[in-house]
Amino acid sequence: MDHSQMDHSKMSQAKPRQSNARKPAAGQPVKDQSSMDHSGMDHSQMTMPVPAPAVPAPMSQQQPMQGMDHSQMDHSMPRQLDSTKPAGEQPAKDQSGMDYSQMTMPPSAQASSGAKPQQAMTHGTGEAMGSMQMGPMQGGKAPADARDPNAYGEGTRHAKLPGNAMMDDMPFGRVLIDSAELSRGDGEHGQNLDAEAWYGGDYNKVWLKAQGERTGGRLESLRTEALWDRAFAPFWSTQLGVRHDTGGGGSRNWLAAGVRGLAPYWFDVEATAYARPGGEFAARFDARYEVLFTQRLILEPQLEGNLYSRADRGRGTGTGLSNIEFGLRLRYEIRRQFAPYAGVTWNRRLGSTADLARARGEDATTFRAVAGLRLWY
Repeated sequence: MDHSQMDHSKMSQAKPRQSNARKPAAGQPVKDQSSMDHSGMDHSQMTMPVPAPAVPAPMSQQQPMQGMDHSQMDHSMPRQLDSTKPAGEQPAKDQSGMDYSQMTMPPSAQASSGAKPQQAMTHGTGEAMGSMQMGPMQGGKAPADARDPNAYGEGTRHAKLPGNAMMDDMPFGRVLIDSAELSRGDGEHGQNLDAEAWYGGDYNKVWLKAQGERTGGRLESLRTEALWDRAFAPFWSTQLGVRHDTGGGGSRNWLAAGVRGLAPYWFDVEATAYARPGGEFAARFDARYEVLFTQRLILEPQLEGNLYSRADRGRGTGTGLSNIEFGLRLRYEIRRQFAPYAGVTWNRRLGSTADLARARGEDATTFRAVAGLRLWY
């Protein structure tokens, strides 16, 4: 306890605390405290001494607080309360009399405590907070003298420039003759054709296909399709349209629905289902892959299969999986648009289709050598 702060002038005027104990009557001796009988004392009326409140040390003797800039603090005499103001509007003070309403936290202390910097943070009354002026906010209308955003183009507005950009709706097309070849094997020779063409944009195309086989001067089969191609995912599209078959009897028409795309590991895959009046169904599967020995020398294996729900003696097809054909062609691209090739094909008829072939005196399995050209433009 710092006795230097005590007022000794008032100590002499302080009255001693009155005791509730009865004073001894006149003429009775006063007992010593050590021999006082406590059995008759009323403890409920006793009061414990209250320690005096601790008086903080002067500011000059206090330890500096970490992170606080004492150069911004007001060490002058504590301000007196304004008697003209109500008690609720008096500035907040602690026991030492310091006025914290005008204190501001330095930027270094704000950074260490995580607080956002403020220009003049006050903890005064609501009137002071309401009188704070906010800085300029973003948004709103541009000034009248603002620069035109199109002024850099000297008045030129945005417009389409044909031929200078590949837009999603820009149409383009291609014609591909994948194989125009001569075939020879088992004492027979013939010609085969596999071609396709399409025209349209990135998402919608018109697709035409043609595949036929001619043997011994007679058209064995010719399949033509007209399809609408619609992209639904990267490298994949659906195909809807019609199919027309000729050769080997009367013509036949089918409705076609399938999918075509580039499978993982660069397999070119095509699967199509067909239906015609009377409840007849068919399906076709085709898969190809390119093995690049060099940028010009390319080996292309191909696997194709056909399936029918009904037998067609005119065309020599039975029910179920009718045939599987495997081809292997090696081409040399003199140019990308012009590539001669040579290869072999193996065709195996299955099930009732093989029975129909044997009934006509034909073999169920044929092996042929082929040579031809691959063209596109």
